Amino acid sequence: MRGGAGEKLHHKEANVAHGSAAVYGGAGKGAAKSSSFLYGLFLYVVLPVLVLYFVVIAASQFYNPRCSPEGNVVMASHFMVAKPNVSLNASSSVPPPPAPAAKARVTAEEAPTGLRHIVFGIGASASLWQSRKEYIKLWWRPGRMRGFVWMDRPVQEFYSKSSRTGLPAIMVSSDTSKFPYTHGAGSRSALRISRIVSETVRLGLPGVRWFVMGDDDTVFLPENLVHVLSQYDHRQPYYIGSPSESHIQNLIFSYGMAFGGGGFAISRALAEELAKMQDGCLHRYPALYGSDDRIHACMSELGVPLTRHPGFHQCDLWGDVLGLLGAHPVAPLVTLHHLDFLEPVFPSTPSRAGALRRLFDGPVRLDSAAVAQQSVCYDRAHQWTVSVSWGFAVMVVRGVLSPREMETPMRSFLNWYKRADYTAYSFNTRPVARQPCQKPHVYYMRGSRMERRRNVTVTEYERHRVKHPACRWRIADPGALLDHIVVHKKPDPDLWKRSPRRNCCRVVSSPKKGKDRSMTIDVGVCRDGEFAKV
Repeated sequence: MRGGAGEKLHHKEANVAHGSAAVYGGAGKGAAKSSSFLYGLFLYVVLPVLVLYFVVIAASQFYNPRCSPEGNVVMASHFMVAKPNVSLNASSSVPPPPAPAAKARVTAEEAPTGLRHIVFGIGASASLWQSRKEYIKLWWRPGRMRGFVWMDRPVQEFYSKSSRTGLPAIMVSSDTSKFPYTHGAGSRSALRISRIVSETVRLGLPGVRWFVMGDDDTVFLPENLVHVLSQYDHRQPYYIGSPSESHIQNLIFSYGMAFGGGGFAISRALAEELAKMQDGCLHRYPALYGSDDRIHACMSELGVPLTRHPGFHQCDLWGDVLGLLGAHPVAPLVTLHHLDFLEPVFPSTPSRAGALRRLFDGPVRLDSAAVAQQSVCYDRAHQWTVSVSWGFAVMVVRGVLSPREMETPMRSFLNWYKRADYTAYSFNTRPVARQPCQKPHVYYMRGSRMERRRNVTVTEYERHRVKHPACRWRIADPGALLDHIVVHKKPDPDLWKRSPRRNCCRVVSSPKKGKDRSMTIDVGVCRDGEFAKV
């Protein structure tokens, strides 16, 4: 009995235990199902939403329309460039610098205008070539410039490589016998020279922006020419140059014509239009005299006026160019022409080409923008007026002359008809001296160098020894005290990127009787409040 009762009791306890296990087992399965549901909810719903949220937050910094493009580039660089060696601990207070933004590439068409964008067309004749080619060698830069000398017939250099001659390549102009020419005093060579631009266009040279014309006795200052042309859009029609210095010449031809010897520039857009119509245009003007008035006639038909620039010089003058270069307009010197009719720019050098060589080897090389630019100042200790034409000459005058008078070219030359007629010029002039005592003492540039340590050009000027009229003034005679002038000036390649203004000069030291027969002058940009005070 006790055995049966014990078995029943054991069985009952076993059933109770089994029921408890079943209850707890059911509860465990329910908890597992709930945990799996929450994990799936987090994995497949909540986590993607969080990831998407952070992606949107990060991307919004690139697509915010209020942010500048530059800012977007910097932020993109910050997020995209890996920094494996940068510590991310909390003590780092300065974030790593962003990678520099990539510079936008400049296309060939957007690049600044340079010598490579200019092609020169030089009108020449075989009969004058031996002497005239020396002028071209002064300014031509083989390998850096493009252009051609257009001849009436072959010369020796025609059969040589231009790299060996130091000259542009020689071309022979095409036949112009089909064009009529009826002017009684001119030459048919005007027809072929007027077609140089059109013939050059037809060569199809790549990358040309400007077609520049000149004669074989025209001297160019290349850097100054580049600056002038870079101010204009070559994709627009431009005809740039200057009329003559002779009033009568301008009346005969036109004040709206660029005189060819002084040089002129035609933009690519205009040159292409000219090439299309010029041959027909030449048939309509058989009675004109020269090549430049034929170009002007075609420009008038195209409706393009002359853009005048005072740096192009036809030099329709005779004699001494001192007055013109000693008071050059406030503009870059671009060309000089008719050099065979003018005295050498430096009288101590008998060769015209040799004198120009001194100018090109020195001042033009050191600071082309400033060549022949005038500054006016005063030596008050001696009551002298000083006019510096940088790189060319310094004039010292007794007494005090106003800048207004000094900036007016003095008539050291004759007009185109070899007359001393002051009404024959197309610009203002003044006599060399209003009073004999005020005839200027001229000091011509004899040497130039660069002081690298101070970045200063040093130009030295020596007195031109000519007889001066007797003078009883008590003001000291510069010729008796002063033999040598030194001018210091820092190169200023950005001179013509600013508004036009003369530089200021300052007399640093004056000659002392019996001790020092020299003067030192400093030339540079005018300081605040500085001017040429009389």
